[in-house]
Amino acid sequence: MTDQRALVLLSGGQDSTTCLFWAIDHFGKNAVATLTFDYGQQHRIELDAARRIAAYAGVGNTILPIDTFAALGGNSLLDSSIPVPVSVGTDASGLPNTFVPGRNLVFLTYAAAYAWQRDIRHLVAGVAQTDYSGYPDCREETILALQRCLQLGMERNFRIHTPLMHRSKRETVQLAVSLGALGALGMSHSCYNGKRPPCGSCPACQLRAKGFAEAGIEDPLLTA
Repeated sequence: MTDQRALVLLSGGQDSTTCLFWAIDHFGKNAVATLTFDYGQQHRIELDAARRIAAYAGVGNTILPIDTFAALGGNSLLDSSIPVPVSVGTDASGLPNTFVPGRNLVFLTYAAAYAWQRDIRHLVAGVAQTDYSGYPDCREETILALQRCLQLGMERNFRIHTPLMHRSKRETVQLAVSLGALGALGMSHSCYNGKRPPCGSCPACQLRAKGFAEAGIEDPLLTA
């Protein structure tokens, strides 16, 4: 049934990779496609990781170019002159400088437009409000509000699935294991400094390491 197909927003990172395997488990591999955004991020390794993971999982991957974020700049993921913080803390604005304002809102809106053209009703995103960096566009209330906005604005009964919303990083790792996603996680990329092997010191690396340590499982990225 066309209304049981799903589009996964695949960044190439740990969370979206886990969500891809969640979607395959829930909808079936033949009903799942992935969408990756080239938004001008400094580290192109993310795009390569997304392609490899999608191929490994046996699903299609489309890379959609959107360069407005790069033109806006103002954060360490897009501007090389702004250093990545060395802890999960925030700056004077109350948010880490890795926050890209509006990113998830724009990504999900473009994903809905892409899905609308293909009569796909289910969108899957790896956002979470537990063990995260404090981004407001990762919170459940934000996602629910956006879901309603997309439903009204496109007259389509979209549903945004966020399987990790209330999971800790430890629980996310455990979910990945149960879904058979560890092999794909060895291909994923989380490091804000674009390093492979990961730098181990940026907030993304710290959160990832915390989850695997608490789950008592070796991160396959470290042995890939």
